[in-house]
Amino acid sequence: MADSSFRIFSRQRNSSVTSAAPVASESPRALPFWHYLVAAVLGTANTLSFAPTPHGGWIELVVFALFFAWLSRTGGWRSAAMTGWAFGFGNFVTGVWWLYVSMHVYGGMAAPLAAAAVALFSLYLAAYPALSSVVWSFVAGRARFGNEDAAATRDIEASPPYAPTWHGAFAFASAWALGEWLRGLVFTGFPWLASGYAQVDGPLNGFGSIVGVYGVAWVLALVAALIVQAVYHWRHASRGARALVPAAVAIALIVAGLLLSLVQWTTPANAPLTVRLLQGNVKQEMKFEQSGVDESLALYRRLITEKPADLIVTPETALPVLSVQIPQDFAVAIRSFADNTNSSILFGVIGVTILPDGRATDYTNSLFGVTPHMDGVYRYDKHYLVPFGEFVSLGFHWFVRMMGIPLGDLARGPIAQKAFFVHNQPIAVDICYEDIFGAEIARTIREQETPAGILVNSTNLAWFGNTIALDQHLQIARMRSIETGRPMLRSTNTGMTAVIAANGDVVSRLPTFTTGVLEATVQGTSGRTPYVTSGNITVIAVSLILLAFGFAPNRKRPGKR
Repeated sequence: MADSSFRIFSRQRNSSVTSAAPVASESPRALPFWHYLVAAVLGTANTLSFAPTPHGGWIELVVFALFFAWLSRTGGWRSAAMTGWAFGFGNFVTGVWWLYVSMHVYGGMAAPLAAAAVALFSLYLAAYPALSSVVWSFVAGRARFGNEDAAATRDIEASPPYAPTWHGAFAFASAWALGEWLRGLVFTGFPWLASGYAQVDGPLNGFGSIVGVYGVAWVLALVAALIVQAVYHWRHASRGARALVPAAVAIALIVAGLLLSLVQWTTPANAPLTVRLLQGNVKQEMKFEQSGVDESLALYRRLITEKPADLIVTPETALPVLSVQIPQDFAVAIRSFADNTNSSILFGVIGVTILPDGRATDYTNSLFGVTPHMDGVYRYDKHYLVPFGEFVSLGFHWFVRMMGIPLGDLARGPIAQKAFFVHNQPIAVDICYEDIFGAEIARTIREQETPAGILVNSTNLAWFGNTIALDQHLQIARMRSIETGRPMLRSTNTGMTAVIAANGDVVSRLPTFTTGVLEATVQGTSGRTPYVTSGNITVIAVSLILLAFGFAPNRKRPGKR
């Protein structure tokens, strides 16, 4: 197996095949089963690149280089698709296994069904790496640059390898970035574990401010492909420019990523704010029971009013009641505290619309805000809802009925909502996993009349227990700060409650699964990063253009491979 793994770097030609023939579609069985098993193992190893692994971005760089080398062993689009699918399944089934906890432990779904649901979901997510691999294969794979004679015989092991080229490297980067972008878009999107997130703790994070998380993925894939190209030419071709140039470009991109992380795209704006971020650590299994409701109301009333601050934030649905059912004594206490201490308060609650006939409708996952000495209440309604947890797709209500998740079919808030102002400092808020949609946060800042200088995320990850989901979500939030050049405040039920600086560094955080308050002073910023200005347009346009050139007719001069 070890000898076969380096077959990609061989240039030996099969002399037994002499006649020219058109390229045939290779059998998906042409490569042995263990080839796909190794791809799945590489995908599993890629999960280790993400939080909580320190400096995981370097690990990811190695894994991607190995994956591209392994992908280059394929003989056509079918084996490329299966290789990408195996890699993606290994990555996702080990990276989002915590969904099992929410469905089985807290949702009450039978263990076999919950495990099957995670496996099927991972197979779906793996379709996007498979699609990227297929596009790469058509643009720059063996059928385009390999030995047509050997491909026609379907003798993949005997045929010469895919020869790494600049064309293939750019095709891989473009196909990979587009695949991840589509995964964050189709069926409301699920861009969790986008490969760029691991680079928050890696050498390429500086590109996040320019091209966002998908652009970081583009650079990552390009660097990995160039490393393979350099090694190939160094070992079996020429140790001159053909090996040194791709190596030099890969090193230059890594150095550029490290240097760009030092650039400050935004500047301080307005006076710093004192903030208090609350973490109630309310057990999920009792949160919506009456005893849990009473405990939550008493807990958060105490945490909110025990000390003033410019801004006080509670977790998502910290008050597990309808907004119209908040006890009057609680509301009076919060309003009086805000007015008397000049504190602004954001608290999570279930929003609802009351019709003229008294019926309740349009339940929403919401944040309400109280500002001192001002009439009215600020309201933000969550737009991006969690599939099967907050909204149910047509035809899947039977699936949700197998889980004991309350309020599983909520209404959506508008995609663009106004900022919350604290002492003239505009703040952009979002709820739970809305912060995985970086383009929407960038768009909000870009389109606001007074762009927000601070980001606030209110979330409840108690549904996923003590799993890597908490660390992964914090890593995602850090990328949002890098992309926008703005600090991020996170108030969570069980963790990770944290203050993130405008460069993505974690300034301070609370221990998980503890009840506490994180106090800090935060400086807002103003200005735009290149990513806030353009969003994902840059990486999408570049990728499409490069792939379009790749699909152009490949005209070879006679006698030239």
